[in-house]
Amino acid sequence: MRSPAGEARRHYLWRMLVPVTAGAAGLLLAVTAVTARGTDLRSSRTLQLSELVARQQRTIAELARQESALRSGISAATALAAGGDRRVRQARADADRLAPAAGLTAVRGPAVTVSLDDVPRSEQRRDLAAGAQPDDLVIHQQDVQGVVNALWTGGAEAMSIMGQRVVATTAVRCVGNTLLLNGRVFSPPFVVSAIGDPAAMRRSLAADRAVQVFQQYVAAFGLRYRQTTSTRVTLPAYDGPLEVTHAGTGR
Repeated sequence: MRSPAGEARRHYLWRMLVPVTAGAAGLLLAVTAVTARGTDLRSSRTLQLSELVARQQRTIAELARQESALRSGISAATALAAGGDRRVRQARADADRLAPAAGLTAVRGPAVTVSLDDVPRSEQRRDLAAGAQPDDLVIHQQDVQGVVNALWTGGAEAMSIMGQRVVATTAVRCVGNTLLLNGRVFSPPFVVSAIGDPAAMRRSLAADRAVQVFQQYVAAFGLRYRQTTSTRVTLPAYDGPLEVTHAGTGR
């Protein structure tokens, strides 16, 4: 049988515990609000990275628009100055002469186009069950670079990747299974087009060791490789920055 003194003591403890608990809960909510600063503390890292990429792409697009406007303004100003300044006229003539070699003008001619793509998702589970590794089923940087090198070796006169003109400062970089090119991010299929002698470029592709290795993966796992020849293709002029900001020894 419970004693009256024990009951009174328990009631007193409950009366003290309730405000303490409420105060602790309020303190926890306040700390959480300050830490989160209006954000979701449980948001995934993947979501944060995708948002960061999307934000950076919007920034790049806006900067590209500003750059295009500045280029137009500079071109108009130099054209106006060339009317009364022989040195400006000579500089413009030299720039126009070098523009095709620098990739700053559009090019038309016969071309070979190569498309590289991942194994379709509908087939990836089957390949993984058969012992394939995830990396075996997607396009990698060396696959795109192998095609690019083979086309140059075959005498390509001009090239584009995903519609972006390739110039001396262009670098092929893959981030995950996406391609980073001229500040833009592209998903597969990755398309490379080169203008030149189609027969010579096809022979170079067939003889290139990196392309041969990729073809083995095509046969083994179902990666996609498509090669076409066109009698007339137009490659756009390069419209990105030309300044070299970093250089290395390749080590």
